Amino acid sequence: MTTTTAATTTDTGVSWYVNDAVGPLPDGDFAPLDRAPMRRHATLPGYRPTELHDLPELAARLGVAQLLVKDESVRMDLPSFKILGASWASMHAVAGWLGVDPATLDLPTARTALAGRGVALVAATDGNHGRGVARMARLLGASATILVPEGTATARIEAIASEGARVEVVEGTYDDAIAASAALAGQASLVVSDTSWPGYASVPRAVVEGYSTMFHEIDDAVTAHGYRPPSLVVLQAGVGAFAAAGLRHYRGSAVTVRAAEIRTAVVEPTSAGCLMASARAGRLTEVPGPHRSTMAGLNCGLPSELVWPLVRAGTDVFVAIDDAWTDTAMRALAAVGVVAGESGAAGLGALLAAADQPALAAAVGLDANASVLVVNTEGATDPENYAAVLARG
Repeated sequence: MTTTTAATTTDTGVSWYVNDAVGPLPDGDFAPLDRAPMRRHATLPGYRPTELHDLPELAARLGVAQLLVKDESVRMDLPSFKILGASWASMHAVAGWLGVDPATLDLPTARTALAGRGVALVAATDGNHGRGVARMARLLGASATILVPEGTATARIEAIASEGARVEVVEGTYDDAIAASAALAGQASLVVSDTSWPGYASVPRAVVEGYSTMFHEIDDAVTAHGYRPPSLVVLQAGVGAFAAAGLRHYRGSAVTVRAAEIRTAVVEPTSAGCLMASARAGRLTEVPGPHRSTMAGLNCGLPSELVWPLVRAGTDVFVAIDDAWTDTAMRALAAVGVVAGESGAAGLGALLAAADQPALAAAVGLDANASVLVVNTEGATDPENYAAVLARG
């Protein structure tokens, strides 16, 4: 084992960094933490709150008082939470193109306004975000071009294409696909990205705001079922948009005084730990590819410039895990009836790693009194690998 004052790496497939830059979250020009996205989501076809599971068997395995798992394996007939951000951001992009206030634009009005005008939505993706954008394009009567990095599972490509989108495979990494999508922006080509770059922030900001619906649903379920509120929130990260949404909800200045009592951990694949690398360096840092983790939705080499200040200020501990921990978590969740894909199981994978590492358990606050929240962000989006992982167990 090698150790520094704040960073630890072991030979057990897990490393972590205790963040010394935790502080008040910057505003970042985000909209207030209200339920406006949730009200709009409620008008979309198939919307309903997803399940929040209380899993005592896994809580006992982790040695904690309560383990809550928000299950996003089916969200509006899609196998991921990503439609929440993709839908809110797509409507913002369309509203900007039409020159209207996004708050006044609903789906039927937008579809009518776009009819016959040749508008296309464009996105780069490792799978789930792109499928969400493709679904929104279909609902809006627009076309969609979705760019994926080489090595993307065939099942994920076919799922995007099933929404009527044109899928292009880009040579290189997810970050190369992002660059290629940005180059496609045009008069009637609206890029809907969950990451930002200089001069492009309003749509990625809307992605983060769209994810807020999930956390409001969690609050409602905790109250309705009488669960203990979370004392530890574990959030997986690619570019950081989803993590930023969770951190805004649980650590933002608008929430109650309990925010100071909630521990937060952000989880990445070992091979694509760009947020941890940035935290260690104290600045945005790129982790070069190839990024070969099976956690495809987290295979990102560069954090989103927009959300990095939020993630840096709101994260207590950054954790990076190898695929073996995710595989173990997928099997553990399957054993209690929860279908989790590779990225979806990452949060639990980090907890299982922490339960095996006393120093990491202490850093994140994993103890007998802890009430822990993780999010299963996707179902089995690569069925072939999912079956293989379960078979190995």
